[in-house]
Amino acid sequence: MTSEPILIIGFNRPDLLLVLINRLREIAPSKIYAAIDGARENREGEKARVEECRQLVASIDWPCEVQTNFQEANLGCGLGVSTAISWFFENEERGIILEDDIIPHSSFFPYCSELLDRYENDNRVFAISGCNFVPPEAQSHPEQPYRFSQVPHIWGWATWRRSWQQHQLDIAGWRHELPPNKLWARSGYSLPAAVYWASTFELLARKEVDTWDGQFVLASMVSHQLTATSNVNLIENIGFGETATHTLVDRNELQPITAISIPTAEVEVALDHRADRWTRKHHFRATWRGILGQAHTYLNRRRAKSS
Repeated sequence: MTSEPILIIGFNRPDLLLVLINRLREIAPSKIYAAIDGARENREGEKARVEECRQLVASIDWPCEVQTNFQEANLGCGLGVSTAISWFFENEERGIILEDDIIPHSSFFPYCSELLDRYENDNRVFAISGCNFVPPEAQSHPEQPYRFSQVPHIWGWATWRRSWQQHQLDIAGWRHELPPNKLWARSGYSLPAAVYWASTFELLARKEVDTWDGQFVLASMVSHQLTATSNVNLIENIGFGETATHTLVDRNELQPITAISIPTAEVEVALDHRADRWTRKHHFRATWRGILGQAHTYLNRRRAKSS
């Protein structure tokens, strides 16, 4: 059993939410917050699938305090998820956040609790992530249990209220908050990476992409705080495919799932530049070639919308 508060975020995929709830049943958390967005208009069968997700939450059958936040109208990916997380941290100082397609290894939970304790009052640390894309040979210290990254990866993560309070969905003034010299430094002094993040933040500022996580990355860069990231992968993402909002194709990026030994040895709070370089190149594809490919995709989408 874990006493760490857990937020689960769902919408219209009861098959995935059932897998997550069954995994949680194995570790029997004592406190769960469940947020389910409302159905969209004119989407056949969606209202029934949303209701099925809500019934799955109601069916949680182990000794557990369950709080719910069920939206009547559809808020969407950006406002819906950020509203859910804000609600969670209105009630808790810290906790674990899992979207419906994120299935953690059982050792993910004590890992999060231990690091939430360890860095609770350390303002150098922004969040804790359990997903790992980087192979051991691209890590500076693969023998260590975790490392520190500039970008908070949100496929299975935990944080504190103090960090989430820095998040803003509307980032129209991002250039003032992250001027070029800071953007350059947070991008690892890589010009294509700086262009990648500037383009990402600008799309979000213009509300051309409905999401919340890029704004969370911006908050970490503005504050220059780091995320503790497991050196082994503790997460399976089962949400790829046609029902996904953004992850339509599985690029097979996650490393094989491996248990992490608890307790963990404490690691120096310092950026793993080597691992971050690998992440920029292979995960974000923040290279000139990758940026050209993303620009091509963006232009095709704009043409499709206008036609």
